[in-house]
Amino acid sequence: MIDLLVLGGLGVDVRVRVPALPLPAADSHTVEPIELRIGNTGAGVALAARALGLRVLVVDTLGADPAGELVRAALTRAEVPALLAEHRGGTRRSVNLVDPGGRRTSLYDPRPWQGVPPFPATELAALVRDARHVHLSIMDWVVPLLPAVRAAAPAGVALSTDLHDWDGENTYHRPFAEVADLVLLSTVRLGDRAASLAGTLAPRTVVVTRGADGAELYPGDGTAVPVPPAAPEKPVVDSNGAGDAFAAGLIAARLRGEPLPRAARYAARVAAAACTHDGMEYPPGLLPTG
Repeated sequence: MIDLLVLGGLGVDVRVRVPALPLPAADSHTVEPIELRIGNTGAGVALAARALGLRVLVVDTLGADPAGELVRAALTRAEVPALLAEHRGGTRRSVNLVDPGGRRTSLYDPRPWQGVPPFPATELAALVRDARHVHLSIMDWVVPLLPAVRAAAPAGVALSTDLHDWDGENTYHRPFAEVADLVLLSTVRLGDRAASLAGTLAPRTVVVTRGADGAELYPGDGTAVPVPPAAPEKPVVDSNGAGDAFAAGLIAARLRGEPLPRAARYAARVAAAACTHDGMEYPPGLLPTG
């Protein structure tokens, strides 16, 4: 039995520290050393969850390339087992521009999957039946397998997904929202439409994150619960991965039996702590475990 099964979302991040966001127009900028490291949303959730003490398995595709080897090495260091299929198009990657205050803008290269899904539905279904929680990254190869994943989930096993900056209209995200019990998304493109979108997704639980301004929790019963931001105990160095850490914290607290409002407040603390670390490979003791 594993605590958390993460489907999809492995890749590498190229982190570039820039003088400001948006980046001032210029032919070139001299920057600090540019780093290549494990990243993308599934990795962020898996690594944060492992740092919180959960037993994690991640399933995804990786290229037979140096970026893929970097990801494999990072997962090994973190003791996160992985079931991997080779992606002939190569490993996903992002270029993250990070300003002095830790804010970031990401340029994402998804390396689209071509052909039939890389894992049989029966194989994924068996993994789902052995998990206490399943988290769905919004990868293209996952889409045709969503019905099988949903059908295989035993009673009491929740499915979650992070739709990131979904505007509520892009049809690509809708199948993930419809199959999940817990939907996380950012307010970046929603603005004041968060409450109405949450209403359309009821009775699912929806969490709308607002970065340093906290979040709103919509339990699916027509109410809204504000989640205050947590103050980092150290200086913020990089906000990349904070949303993934929030998701991992929320999942971990719910698996402990915490009620939703308390679990969301705990998740905010985990996200704040993640922002004080450079990268997603969290050292022991950095993320609060209770």
